[in-house]
Amino acid sequence: MSTPRFLRFGVAAAGLCLTAAGAFAQDEIDTIVVTATRVAQSGFDLPVSISAMDGAAIREGQLAVNLSESLAAVPGLVVQNRENYAQDLQISSRGFGARATFGVRGLRVYVDGIPATMPDGQSQTSHIDLASAGRIEVLRGPFSALYGNSAGGVIAVFTENGPAGGAVDATVTGGSNGFLRASAKASGDTGTLNYVISGARFSTDGDRAHSAATRSDVNAKLRWTVAPGQEITAVVNGVDLPEAQDALGLTRAQLNADPHQAGTGAETFNTRKSVRQGQAGLTYAGDVGADDTVKGVLYLGRRTTVQYQAIPMASQTPATSPGGMIDLANDFWGIDANWTHQAMLGGVKLRITAGANLDVLDSKRRGYQNFIGATVGVRGALRRDENNIISDFDQYAQAEITPTERWMIQAGIRHSRVKVRSNDHYIVPGNGDDSGAKTYEGVNPVLGVTFKLSPAVNLYASFGRGLQTPTADELSYRSVNGTQTGPNFALKASRSDNYEAGVKARAHGVRLTAAVFRIATANEIVVQANSGGRSVFQNVAATTRDGVELGAEGALGAGFGFKTAYTYLDATVDQAFAACAGVPCVARSVPAGASLPGIPKHVGYGELSWRHAASGFTAAVELRTASKIYVDDFNSDAAPGRATANLRAGFVQEGESWEISETLRVDNLGGKAYVGSVIVNESNGRYFEPALGRSVYGGISARLSW
Repeated sequence: MSTPRFLRFGVAAAGLCLTAAGAFAQDEIDTIVVTATRVAQSGFDLPVSISAMDGAAIREGQLAVNLSESLAAVPGLVVQNRENYAQDLQISSRGFGARATFGVRGLRVYVDGIPATMPDGQSQTSHIDLASAGRIEVLRGPFSALYGNSAGGVIAVFTENGPAGGAVDATVTGGSNGFLRASAKASGDTGTLNYVISGARFSTDGDRAHSAATRSDVNAKLRWTVAPGQEITAVVNGVDLPEAQDALGLTRAQLNADPHQAGTGAETFNTRKSVRQGQAGLTYAGDVGADDTVKGVLYLGRRTTVQYQAIPMASQTPATSPGGMIDLANDFWGIDANWTHQAMLGGVKLRITAGANLDVLDSKRRGYQNFIGATVGVRGALRRDENNIISDFDQYAQAEITPTERWMIQAGIRHSRVKVRSNDHYIVPGNGDDSGAKTYEGVNPVLGVTFKLSPAVNLYASFGRGLQTPTADELSYRSVNGTQTGPNFALKASRSDNYEAGVKARAHGVRLTAAVFRIATANEIVVQANSGGRSVFQNVAATTRDGVELGAEGALGAGFGFKTAYTYLDATVDQAFAACAGVPCVARSVPAGASLPGIPKHVGYGELSWRHAASGFTAAVELRTASKIYVDDFNSDAAPGRATANLRAGFVQEGESWEISETLRVDNLGGKAYVGSVIVNESNGRYFEPALGRSVYGGISARLSW
């Protein structure tokens, strides 16, 4: 039996890391992360794949609008900017989340310790303020199971701390397609109060017809030191996205004819989405004696969404139709508390963290016809009215044991219980009472071991079992032909066994990582049919993901630096199943061995930067590549592979208490026409969402400090 390609590749990559690091001695300052263990710790020593980037990497030469700007350099992560602000980013980690038709799923997202992921596993990223982000951590693989209902990983965003004294910042950036973004920030530290208050407004006309959007956001973090070792942090943020136009997807013929056009029905029905969200959170962290620490988080918020879809009037005639306009009002709140204890037990270092969390989502979903008489694209008659309450109650524990200087063992377990209850208030002839409830439950263990081969090289291996429940949107529809109403409670939660092994090396300012992984998933949740903005999901018995992740970054001398990332991912179906082909649905078999759609097999990122300290000039070239992406389970078509280059440059002028900087950015330098993302299993064949052509941006920033 031949060795699997991904394993051969992983072994070769690990050998390269070991060889490269063997010539050097350790001289590094640790990158400290908290996501993997909930305790500030060296990421180099942990048996996990975790990446971290600071505020400079997030903002320098970037537009500070989308996470896709800075996360492209993270191995294992694929962030597709749909250039459609009515549909959010498409983020997948090790292939989880690639099928998402709305928002982000398959990952847990946190902002300053407050979940941006609802109890059902659905996440939103539109309220994340990159202008005030001080750090982003991305955890992939087995240890993400310790955060509950997710399979692919964790993205954690942390607002920066205010500087000593105080400062005010202002930035204005403009460019192609009517792009304009203005932001302002005030920050500082009084000794007992550290504060950051940031706000921004962004607008674009869009590259495609019917793709304009405007978004405003605000973020504030106030941290009080109430006593030595005792801190209280308040976080308040909000976002307002009024009537973002939805250009929809294109068929292959439409893509070839004119990639700038809107999809069928977009302009006729004025497809659009409005989102408004506000939330607040309070965090306490304090030492209890020399060896114990307690942390607690309390948060609440409200998110409203109004979306108009391109669904023909005739399709909304049956009593079972939920209409062509969606009105959601989501109220959410939660609490998380944990305790950490450190001790020496028989000469062995031991650290234990234990905690519990409760999250509740109260979702009011209404559907309306998108027409009145012959006028379309307006709120019509009520066709759906239900209240969905989703909650999770989880308990978790994690332990770290360091038996010797060369060995570290991490182990943990999490019990998750997710309850879904739907109360139907729209009961008419032909559409009965669809109320119901279901509970999903699972126990997720994780185990990881690190061996310090040398001061510059660590080897590690880990295992974890993950749980992924259906989201509220995945439960929303249960009939591919519209004859059945009510939640799709036949959907099961998927379970994944995650195996990973890797090597981390560092020397003279250069960091190298290599990881090989296998993920075996039972009852994977997949798209059965996707038409008219509505998706019906089903379970597939078994899938497998085999992959390799490589990363390297560091300084080359003479002001030069580099950053590279590469991911190989072979995601396939293990057992045949049936899915819909066309409208109306015609069942067709998907054979075992078919590639999972929405997932490129190869993804690469490369960056070469140069900084001239004397003049304050910086410049960088970015290269982003991806192989073809299948659009459906049948692998009947694919978005072609692409390679694009971006250029960024800037100047900085500094005085004793002021700083001014100018930036220039050119995306898609070669003006290549390509598909930015695909809508998986779109039953009408409208799979393709074109990316921007060549785009030029310029900006100026000013800072005054005291």
